[in-house]
Amino acid sequence: MAFNASCKFLLDTRHVHFDTTSVNVWGEYEQSASDSDTLHITYGYSKDHRPDLKQFLIKMLCVGRNIPILGRCEDGNASDKSINNAVLSRISKHMAKYGLQPGAFVYIADSAIVTRDNLEMIGDNLFLTRLPFSYNEAGRVVSEAVAENNWEKIGTLNETPTTAKRPPAIYSVAEKTVTLYQQPYRALVIHSTAHDKRRLKRIGREIKASETTLTKLIAQETKQEFYCRPDAESSASCLNESDTELHSIAASVEEKVHYTRGRPPKNRPQKVAYIRYIIKAKIQEKTEQIERKRKEAGCFVLLTNIPRQGDMAETGAELLQAYKEQNGIERNFSFLKDPLIVNDLFLKKPERIEALGAVLLMALMIWNLIEHTLRLHIKESGGTLPGWDNKQTRRPTTFMMSTKFLGIQIVRIAGICRLAETLTDTQQQYMAALGLSETDLLRCRQSAPGKIPRE
Repeated sequence: MAFNASCKFLLDTRHVHFDTTSVNVWGEYEQSASDSDTLHITYGYSKDHRPDLKQFLIKMLCVGRNIPILGRCEDGNASDKSINNAVLSRISKHMAKYGLQPGAFVYIADSAIVTRDNLEMIGDNLFLTRLPFSYNEAGRVVSEAVAENNWEKIGTLNETPTTAKRPPAIYSVAEKTVTLYQQPYRALVIHSTAHDKRRLKRIGREIKASETTLTKLIAQETKQEFYCRPDAESSASCLNESDTELHSIAASVEEKVHYTRGRPPKNRPQKVAYIRYIIKAKIQEKTEQIERKRKEAGCFVLLTNIPRQGDMAETGAELLQAYKEQNGIERNFSFLKDPLIVNDLFLKKPERIEALGAVLLMALMIWNLIEHTLRLHIKESGGTLPGWDNKQTRRPTTFMMSTKFLGIQIVRIAGICRLAETLTDTQQQYMAALGLSETDLLRCRQSAPGKIPRE
């Protein structure tokens, strides 16, 4: 079915996107050892943050950004790393059905693919993923790129309208090389003005911790009084050297005069009892280091073996655009979990859940092919379609299209089908964009013997 769709709709199979998601279920779903071949519904890592519920996984391989060509249900406790490995072991054979040999397509997945076994399993296939910061190489190339400050500007890649509160992210790229498991790979350090909020919070905690450490040290040293200036200057010098990565201390020595008790004589200065020396200090931010840290927070690393030259070569901007299209699968998962599409699952048998998963994947493919056809029509014609509130749009969706056909009635009289009312101009525009006509709507099956619908 997917192969026929790819041929009929001329889908771009150069980039294939892979990801998984978890689907929660209600119930125990007890299984015996004899049920080892059936879908195992159990507890696992919940991507919906519901560890109290059992689950199963859905894996999906998409082309044309978000059109599934391969997918199935997996056990609820399966890991993304092992699922990636299983897909990689068969992807060459599967893509050969589409006339694509190893090296003729790019496998795009999340960072779960970055393991020794998976990188070895890739073989001659090309891949693109995100290098997690759990690898030291990621931090190294980011630090180098920020220090060198030799960025190639990409600009904005947003497709949806932006607002003043949500400005578009501006991207820059720096090319590097990393070595993982004794193999060199191409690494793209991407800087975005839309900083990673989690990393910014972590940097904020580091700044606060650094300042707290020096504050305690200053409090301990400044409460002392020294009998001679050399001792005070020696202590101040040590304090000046006790800086951190993000802060420094500026310490100096001052005299503290102690006077004798009692009121001083009239018209004469108060008598000095003795002089001590104290330290005055303040904390100063290392502006360059803090700014570098914040800039690093806006960076991530793309890992690939796609060549810089040749038939399959892609630039940094092209690779970033390809990786950002991974969010097409995320939208697919939102579709599968939308209660308007399918509510909570209460099927009793795992076999039925697995069958429902296959039906949903087929429905998703058809849903996305409709959107693909609408947008391709707009791209080729240069026109627009009526969107929400009849405002013209260049990004129609299948859901948007479906709302335009609510209330259509087809009546059948003596075996002949006809529309109860003429199609509106908006409906005709969508029909034309889909390459359909009224005749396609009026393809009625032969009615069974019985009552003929009223006109």
